[in-house]
Amino acid sequence: MKLSALGGATALLAALLTAGGLHAQEASAPALDQAAAIRASQSVVGHSIGDDYILLDRGGRPVRLASLRGKPLIVSFIYTGCFHSCPLATRSLLQSVRRLDERFGPDRFNVVSIGFNQPADSPQAMKAFAAQNGVSEPNWRFLSPPAAIVPALTGDFGFRYAATPAGFDHALQVSLLDAQGRIARQFYGDALPADALDESMSQLLAGAPLQPQPPLAGLVERVRLLCTYYDPQTGTYRINPSLPLELAGGLTFIVAFAWYMLNEWRTQRRARREALRG
Repeated sequence: MKLSALGGATALLAALLTAGGLHAQEASAPALDQAAAIRASQSVVGHSIGDDYILLDRGGRPVRLASLRGKPLIVSFIYTGCFHSCPLATRSLLQSVRRLDERFGPDRFNVVSIGFNQPADSPQAMKAFAAQNGVSEPNWRFLSPPAAIVPALTGDFGFRYAATPAGFDHALQVSLLDAQGRIARQFYGDALPADALDESMSQLLAGAPLQPQPPLAGLVERVRLLCTYYDPQTGTYRINPSLPLELAGGLTFIVAFAWYMLNEWRTQRRARREALRG
């Protein structure tokens, strides 16, 4: 029993080391073409989102996306298996939403986070993700689409993503829709441009036409992907700085556990030998 546990710990240690190697390999070559993702995102600005999308909220209740028209709508795409980029972007969005709530009131606009990795991003998983990131705002819904509509839904929003062995590469994108369900603005990065979002929301609530969006030059360099970050000085993608710390913590636990199990095995073996001698 003890030997089996020790073998399991050793196998888990090897798996962690292998995972570290995978992350290092993936970091050098992102699966997603960022420039193409930004072009696709910008190409849908001014387009309306389809009327027929029905998703499930955290309680498993159906929500027709079109039912949220009549107010500006902020939309983000996340996947609940992400342990860095999506939580970071969600907490950044939370700060922006709370600031907008204070300035305009929470009843003036709605927010939706959509889980695109189906069936993993179930209502239960979305509920847990919201709780883990401290989101309790009444005007913020976390929605799970049926897997069959994910391609059309993400296409309408111009949201691009690519599967990798470790999860997904995807542009961190927040869409701002007007009260008629048209995409008015696309924002990018793990930290929202606060002033730009506030000003755009103010114009939408006032019924004024949005001012032209600032130039997007250099934007690609500022968009983070899962578990990697772009270094403009070297022109390469490298492992997220927090990943080595997370891996080191896991390795420390496994090594300590393996050492404990080995000592237990040695102690029991000595006890058996002494019992036989007695």
